[in-house]
Amino acid sequence: MTFIADLHLDLAMNAIEWNRDLRRPVAELRQRERGRADKPDRGRGAVSLPDMRRGGVGLCVATQIARVERAAWSPVFGWHSPAQAWAMTQAQLAWYRAMEEAGELVQIRNRAGLERHLAGWDGAGPIGYVLSLEGADSLSTPAHLERAYAQGLRAIGPAHYGPGAYAMGTDAEGGLPPAGRELLREVARLGLILDLTHLNDACFWEALEHHDGPVWASHQNCRALVPGGRQFSDEQLREVIARGGIVGAALDAWMLVPGWVRGQTTPASSGVALRHVVDQVDHVCQLAGNARHAAIGSDLDGAFGTEQTPLDLDTIADLSRLPALLAERGYEAAEIEGICAGNLLRALRAALP
Repeated sequence: MTFIADLHLDLAMNAIEWNRDLRRPVAELRQRERGRADKPDRGRGAVSLPDMRRGGVGLCVATQIARVERAAWSPVFGWHSPAQAWAMTQAQLAWYRAMEEAGELVQIRNRAGLERHLAGWDGAGPIGYVLSLEGADSLSTPAHLERAYAQGLRAIGPAHYGPGAYAMGTDAEGGLPPAGRELLREVARLGLILDLTHLNDACFWEALEHHDGPVWASHQNCRALVPGGRQFSDEQLREVIARGGIVGAALDAWMLVPGWVRGQTTPASSGVALRHVVDQVDHVCQLAGNARHAAIGSDLDGAFGTEQTPLDLDTIADLSRLPALLAERGYEAAEIEGICAGNLLRALRAALP
């Protein structure tokens, strides 16, 4: 089975806020949630640690995420102050630590730890995770980033949806506030990877003016294939590629096929399938002229479930179907291994201390 590394999973959010015991198989989690409607994806989750192992997903970039909601933007989920959001990220961190103690996960903090994990991975042991922060509003000040780094944080995306304290995210207007530029200086000083996902166009370009360190777009699709501000233009994708970054193809259906209407379109009505994920990967490869900058950043269970994923995906274990689909598209074995894990591993080897 091909080793797979997923560039974006919200594991702790699902464990703590969705109250899912990710040590159990997906089928059991769905059964437990049957009949509940407090979340739109109840009973339709796709991610658990056993299903990750079943699909060969032995490494992931796993998030802490705690939004601060602002009245000026339609709220999704989140908190009313940075202090509350910071507390939630600490609860999520406590879950990761509990999973380490249980032998379910192992945190990757440096290159030596990465190589130990890869050498020891047998498909059944602890899954490696690199800690990332999605949206920086939980940092009351840029100085909090050093505390997060000491906890093992190795990547950070300054924005999520809407306006933020450090950057403007998806669907928001405006450029980087002064605090955002200060945060970028801390990112550079600590050697963190800058995750460009969710930055609006203005902040994307401004951030790259102020940051010359390692970058990636952890769960990011292509505007040329699916129009919309959540996706990156070819010009943006070329810039990520030029910086040596990687782009993780996301499996959220409205980012895979155009014309998706939330609450109306379904996987069946749209025909969305894993082949559309391969379209996203292939577009990045065509822009790059090689297969060294494409990856998988599934974002599965990122506040959505199988009501909004490819038809031919039941759980995250079905990421194991991607190698065959890439081979059908003409990709060679070494290129497939790179897309599924090798490109992310190369990025980590270059950026980790």
